[in-house]
Amino acid sequence: MVYRVVHKTRIILEMIKFEHTVFALPFAYVGALLVQKQIPSLHNLIWITLAMVGARTAAMSLNRLIDRHIDALNPRTANRALPLGLVNVKEVWLLVFLSFALLSLSAYQLSPLAFKLFPVAVAVLSFYSYTKRFSWTCHLFLGLALGLAPVGAWIAIANRFDLAPVLIGLGVLFWVAGFDIIYACDDYDFDRKYGIYSIPARFGLERALLISTFFHIVAPIFFISVAFILNLGIFYLAGVLIAVVLLFKQHTLVSPNDLSRAGVAFFNLNGTLSVIMFIFTLLDVLFPLHLF
Repeated sequence: MVYRVVHKTRIILEMIKFEHTVFALPFAYVGALLVQKQIPSLHNLIWITLAMVGARTAAMSLNRLIDRHIDALNPRTANRALPLGLVNVKEVWLLVFLSFALLSLSAYQLSPLAFKLFPVAVAVLSFYSYTKRFSWTCHLFLGLALGLAPVGAWIAIANRFDLAPVLIGLGVLFWVAGFDIIYACDDYDFDRKYGIYSIPARFGLERALLISTFFHIVAPIFFISVAFILNLGIFYLAGVLIAVVLLFKQHTLVSPNDLSRAGVAFFNLNGTLSVIMFIFTLLDVLFPLHLF
């Protein structure tokens, strides 16, 4: 019995790519750190973490449910848990509802505004998976879903909207959309054959990579603008500079004629980027050093 539970849990964690939480969670912490330029209370940190786990688990589970028939046709995704029957639809729906329940409880524990905005979060997280069926802007919707992380964490503590977290969220939006375009290049032939909407399928591989590059030029501009608005210091700016280097490196790994290293660009470099941004924001909060 214990073995079956452990085995099923491992399958589910692999299905939702739990390790990819590293993309959004560090930026949630960035938003939380910058509200008052101090480490949040343990209460807030715990509930923000649980909110992120709930949000991402619900979003990925929904994505797997909504796309299960498409995944079964795509050689790259045909070995996922749902197409193979390793988990069933009812089990994944239960996971979705439990995850949204965790997000709702977390929002309630954090701030009144966060709890009021819970339906908005559910709508955004649920809608993304449908966009590839009718719009090549689907990458931007994925970016929007992850860009909610710093905004939500800020609201969770401050109980209000401010410009700074919105700018961080926009930076995350264009960063995520940019690397998702690179990732989508692997499905170029499949998407065109089956009528799946994406920027590579709509504009071709060469133009798609140019659009991705443009998005990755825009993203750091938003991150830098936050430094001026909040009067952040050298450590934060150093983190943004390292992020720029990682984004540049990402684009040296892929070309229209060679996408073999797209997986490295997708996970390793982008996971490192988000962690770097968190670490250097934390250093900036703990040791504020200003140029002027």
